[in-house]
Amino acid sequence: MRKNILIVATGGTIASMEDGRGLAPALTGEELTGYVPEIAGLCDFDIVQPMNIDSTNMRPRDWLRIAEAIRQRYDAYDGFVVLHGTDTMAYTAAALSYLIQGSPKPIVLTGSQRPMANPFTDAKVNLYQSMLYACDDASRDVCVVFGGQVIAGTRARKQRTMSDNAFISLNFPAVALVRNKRIVRAGMPAPAGSGGVRFSDALNERVFVLKLTPEMDPGIFDVLAGSYDAVIMETFGIGGIPEYDNGSYKRAIFDWVDAGRTLVLTTQVPEEGLDLGVYEVGRDYLEHPGILRGGDMSTEALVAKTMWALGQTSDPGRLAQLFYQVINCDRLPED
Repeated sequence: MRKNILIVATGGTIASMEDGRGLAPALTGEELTGYVPEIAGLCDFDIVQPMNIDSTNMRPRDWLRIAEAIRQRYDAYDGFVVLHGTDTMAYTAAALSYLIQGSPKPIVLTGSQRPMANPFTDAKVNLYQSMLYACDDASRDVCVVFGGQVIAGTRARKQRTMSDNAFISLNFPAVALVRNKRIVRAGMPAPAGSGGVRFSDALNERVFVLKLTPEMDPGIFDVLAGSYDAVIMETFGIGGIPEYDNGSYKRAIFDWVDAGRTLVLTTQVPEEGLDLGVYEVGRDYLEHPGILRGGDMSTEALVAKTMWALGQTSDPGRLAQLFYQVINCDRLPED
């Protein structure tokens, strides 16, 4: 049976043209699909365009607009392809994974490193392969299709600024590979979530990422207190936080969470994740109320998940329950 796919065009490099001041989004979704007439042989499709922006300007309110565009049309289509800029695609893919959970229909994000009109563009292949993947009966949930890889929406990270294989799957295997017109899956497809698709429409944007650096003043927490409800702190190594200056870090961090704010600890090392129990400099934070552990999640997914969880509740117990729930392969369950 021929599939019906909705393309959600949002701008990005794939839609950009040179305007004399640098590349900027200009092409519409209709114009983009005109460059790849082969997709008409795969399926029927319609196009909506909620925005046409450089993804540097993509904000949480725009994630909600994309999710709402899909929610309004969810029953009418077999799958969805979101055309998006690469710079913040990993954030949007993670956000959609939390805003649209357990989808038995695929929600695919793609884009390109070079504009569609560029004679050496990667845009045509990425768009075609994304439509191919969206049409496959075994595809489901939110993912990124880029450079021949299919990556779970919570595991994508932009690793390269210029190469066609811009994205990696962080701390988790790729869902599949796309080779020309074939989808190669590593194993049996994951079962669709029970209870059907679940949509959310609330985010708390007051989340800040703080990268720990040598000699950083822990007084930064006092500066952030007026503007943010949660801090995601990228610690050293597997979870190291300095103990010098008579425990000033510990006091600042405990004061932050004891005041009812949220702290998420992760590592600035890209691969393999956090374990606060290994070194003495991390153990004091292992069980303190209000401190959440990021495990092997990407910072992009942690930002989106924390915004989503805080958008659902301010109760610390419920917040922790939502945070540690495994959603779209976003984290390995803790022992």
